Amino acid sequence: MSDTAAIVLAAGLSRRMGDLNKLLLHVGEDILLAHVISACAAATDHQVTVVTGHQAQAVIDALAPASVNVVHNRQFEEGQMTSVESGLRGAPKAETYLIALGDQPLLTAGDLKELLAAHQAQADGRITVPMVGAIRGNPIVVPAAQRALILADPVNLGCRKLTRTSPERVHQFRTANRSFIADIDTPEDLAVARSYAISKEYNLNVAL
Repeated sequence: MSDTAAIVLAAGLSRRMGDLNKLLLHVGEDILLAHVISACAAATDHQVTVVTGHQAQAVIDALAPASVNVVHNRQFEEGQMTSVESGLRGAPKAETYLIALGDQPLLTAGDLKELLAAHQAQADGRITVPMVGAIRGNPIVVPAAQRALILADPVNLGCRKLTRTSPERVHQFRTANRSFIADIDTPEDLAVARSYAISKEYNLNVAL
């Protein structure tokens, strides 16, 4: 493993899930957010940083007794980039930063290690973004030098804006692994993820 710190974004409003905070819903035996944290913890080198915002105390309570570094984003309603900035500022210093969404429960530690290995071997100082066909996935991997650039002007140099307007700063990790693009936004997404979790347990075949 390289010197990598994981940041898990868990501040969003979950608007498409109605009144429910999707990160606190169960997929298999654990809540959505805990799946992502566990995978990140097993694939990286530092205590996982969790960025809270919406229903912050409920998120913290649900994670107990897990050992995580909690960073609260008071500006979470202003968009995801504010959480990225909070996470990059609050995470332990490292050579690289794995920035993950809290709603991708199908990702495994093995998936993340494969992403990090590709970054270490091929990125050459660029931000690594998983690509499944033409679809941009998550997590992304940000080198320390790019972290400094983003934090110098987070409004204009947010991760998504930077990777889209400056393709020379991006290393595309090409993969057929759809776990990198399987996130949970709606009740229908949640039902599919739960079916997939059951299928893995019983060796069934459920398409993502």
